[in-house]
Amino acid sequence: MDGMDGMKTATQRIGRIVSVAGSQAVCVLERDAHGDVAPLQIGGLVKANIGRAQVYGLVSGVSIPVPSAGEGGDPEMKVVELLLIGESPMAAPGRPAAFRRGVSVFPALGDAVYSTSREDLVQIYAPPAAAHISIGTLHHDRAVHAHALVDELLGKHFAVLGTTGSGKSCAAAVILRQLVTQNPNSHILLLDPHGEYPRAFGPRAEVVTAETLELPFWMLHFEEMLQILFGAGVDPISLEGEILSELIVGAKHDYAGGPQQGYEKHYSVDTPVPYRLSDLLTRLNNAMGKLDNTANLPPYRRIKQRVLALQYDPRFAFMFGGVQVRDRMAAILGRLFRLPADGKPICILDLSAIPAEALPVVVAAMCRLAHNFASWSNGACPLLLVCEEAHRFGAQAPEPGFAMAKHWLTRIAKEGRKYGISLGVVSQRPSKLSTDLISQCNTIFAMRLANNEDVQFLSGASADTSMGMNDFLPTLLTGECIAMGQGVTMPIRMRFHGLPEGERPGTGGGGVTQAWARQIDSPAFLGSVITYWRTQKR
Repeated sequence: MDGMDGMKTATQRIGRIVSVAGSQAVCVLERDAHGDVAPLQIGGLVKANIGRAQVYGLVSGVSIPVPSAGEGGDPEMKVVELLLIGESPMAAPGRPAAFRRGVSVFPALGDAVYSTSREDLVQIYAPPAAAHISIGTLHHDRAVHAHALVDELLGKHFAVLGTTGSGKSCAAAVILRQLVTQNPNSHILLLDPHGEYPRAFGPRAEVVTAETLELPFWMLHFEEMLQILFGAGVDPISLEGEILSELIVGAKHDYAGGPQQGYEKHYSVDTPVPYRLSDLLTRLNNAMGKLDNTANLPPYRRIKQRVLALQYDPRFAFMFGGVQVRDRMAAILGRLFRLPADGKPICILDLSAIPAEALPVVVAAMCRLAHNFASWSNGACPLLLVCEEAHRFGAQAPEPGFAMAKHWLTRIAKEGRKYGISLGVVSQRPSKLSTDLISQCNTIFAMRLANNEDVQFLSGASADTSMGMNDFLPTLLTGECIAMGQGVTMPIRMRFHGLPEGERPGTGGGGVTQAWARQIDSPAFLGSVITYWRTQKR
């Protein structure tokens, strides 16, 4: 069905069934009074009235088995291959009920095949009984909105996949904007590695940057603290690990100041309670003074050296800054998870200026905090965690340092629905993603993918890919996608709603030739770049 056919509000007979095999059917197109046949395209939708139901078929192939010999010869026979995908049972003669996936009554040989009307499309793609958001329009009929089913979308995770330049970030922004518009008290945390999303949400977003982030060292898990101090790959049972573990537990008891709180005896090295670095260093110095053999000093000295270095490193002020240590865990979680939303239901964590050596730990800590909060709140406050550049943080073979981030993302993917935490995965390289992660995304918005490895990987990621719609992926236009999975009524080719120029994710700059057309001769430009470089501020 092409654009013109999609505009019709009435249906017409276009052919007849000549073969049925399981969910596959073959239709021979018939000519109308003018000698023309319906201009069906792959991905179009047709229907057959089968007594008790109206069965819908997706066009999966078109062919001319025997081409015409030329002028004056017999008319060519045009054949359409159909994939039977769903039906609308007849509530009354001529009145089909709501659409449902699956087919209970199959067409017979010779049954008539009809074009679909706009009313058919609306009934199939926009079920009024389910909570849904409008995210775009159908490829075949721009007057019909494409909807995502909110509870299915968030109850079982989703992914937005597409190569660079396909409109992937804009698509993710459209989905999130619709969610926060319809749900002003939602709780969404977006991990933004490049700082490109704040402009898409304006005053509806709480934007946290490296300068305003607060992630105190005492909220880190022990392995996260080890990685911050000594880099990736440090064994927790190494000498430094064993020493530091004992020091941290002791420093937590020092800060508590006695048993009056009632739960200090349950402190472990991972318990997120405050402690002072000064107490940790005091215990460290005391332990060093009690050593009989100076040959045992190196691990103690390494710990002391790294703690002092980070304590006075301005790049790590969000973690080690501040003279006083206060228990601000409730305020920190409230800001990140929007409790209360207070007109800003989405928190955008701009990771672009986070030190490279701290980035893996920050991402891992955010994922862990989201998982643990959802777990200990027993799902009373549903969260949505959206991870941009997920192929970097949740890779099948993660980069050095990102193993913990992958671990927590995978746990959220596997366990999140039990605790009310949903995951949104945004990636340009789906083939690099962990299979444990992508396999849990029950709704996929697949945009243009030119890499054959990515296309083949996606073929096994959703049951709906068997419909052959993946063949479209390399040819999709910017902003178009194949939406499949439980978050949509049925697989569709659609175009996302557009965003105003000033509200699209990204830097907003022009092309290379436009930039090179200007002469940069201001000494202040290089000076400002060097200043940002040295201060690590954008």
